[in-house]
Order: sequence, then C-alpha cells, then structure tokens
Amino acid sequence: MGKGPGFYTDIGKKARDLLYKDYEPKEKLTITCYSATGVLMTTITIDEAAPGLETIFSFRGPHQRSELELQYLHDFAGISTSIGLTENPIVSFSGLVGTNVLSLGTDVSFYTKLGTVSKCNAGLSFTKADLIASLHLKDKGNTLSSSYYHALSPVTNTIVGAEVAHSLSTKENTITAGIQHQLDQQTTVKASVNNFGKATALLQQEWCPKFLFTILGEIDTKATKAIYGLALAIGVTSPIGMMLVLWRL
Repeated sequence: MGKGPGFYTDIGKKARDLLYKDYEPKEKLTITCYSATGVLMTTITIDEAAPGLETIFSFRGPHQRSELELQYLHDFAGISTSIGLTENPIVSFSGLVGTNVLSLGTDVSFYTKLGTVSKCNAGLSFTKADLIASLHLKDKGNTLSSSYYHALSPVTNTIVGAEVAHSLSTKENTITAGIQHQLDQQTTVKASVNNFGKATALLQQEWCPKFLFTILGEIDTKATKAIYGLALAIGVTSPIGMMLVLWRL
C-alpha cells in the first residue's frame, strides 16, 4: 500500500476492473495497434519536472484528441489537470486529498466552446488491508454508486466485489457482483452477474509473458428470448502490441 491517496481515477478502480474489465468486446473483429513512436499514438512523459510533478503529452493522430496533462502526487494529495489541444478544448481537473486509508476527491470537466460544465463527480474511498469500499456521486449528481472489493486469498488471488448504482432521476437500481480466482500461475477465471439477469464469465490464460488468451461467455436470462454469447480474444500487452478480438453470437 502506497503512502498517498493516489489520483481520483483510483477510487473504485479495483472493483471496476473486477466487475467489468475484459468482458465486453463490442465488434465482430477488432485489430488495434499501439506504437510508442508511431502515428497512432505518441506519449511523452516528463517525470519529476518538480518534486512530485509529472507532465504527460499525448498525440493520437490527426483525427483524434490530443491533450496535455499535468499530474502532481503528494503524501496527502493527488492532482491531475488536462487540456485538449484543439480550438475549443475540454479542460479537466481532478483532485484527491487524504491518506492511503481514507480519501475524498472530485472530478470536473469544462467545455470551453459552450462555457458549460460537462462533467462533475465526487468520490470517497476507504481502504483497510485487503478491503476497499468507495462511494461515488456521478453524472452531475444524478447517479449515486457504491462499490466493495475484498481480496480473500493472496495465494490464489481470490477476489470478490460488488457495485450498487442508484439513478436519482429514474429511481432505478443496478446491482453487479463478481468473483475472480487464479487456478494456477497462468490461468485466471472471472465471473459477474447483475440484477437484470446478465451473467458473464471468462477464462484467461497467459501463454507467455504479456501474451494473453481469453475465452468469454455471456447469457441474458431475462431477455424475451434467451441470448447467449461467446468470444475469443488474443492480446499482447507491450509498448508495441496488437490485440485481436473475435466475437460470435
């Protein structure tokens, strides 16, 4: 556990990754390449320009958003600001104050073209040993959500988690629960289910360092006609990498 509170995006991140990460390939065939020096994406990071300060410049090609980001990390605060490098940029600010046990923060974005606030969120996080609980107020105060993350066994990397989201405008609740378990050093299984009857599971195997093979399955039990899904994903995680995703219903 680090000394400081981290950044605002760290609030509830472990629970979100457990419940949603790697579950949703959305196209039948997707090939994506990332290059640290190529045309698709270039990121320049200047670390420790001043104590605790990090500067990040990202360029993502002529038709995608580029931005300049500044991050400052302190023992009791984490601040991130960014501005889009366009004619009418979106300016974003997020801040988190507290400790590695209890922290409170906000995340705000301002659209300069219209002079309006496009995003306004607030969050609270509590961490104790292998348990993390968080509370979020999102969508400009319209959605209240809480999450729970609990690492049960470090040996088998067994983790359980849940998220409850309540829409203040529609009064609708969304409840999602998930679990992860490591069968061996190379193989991990995950599963999640929500109160709308959607259940998802995956088996992910690391064939060699940074090379992942994933099998996904999904079923919607409350649909008028039962919907089943199956996916196969092969991913390489490296500065120069490629991910191939095949999806078949």
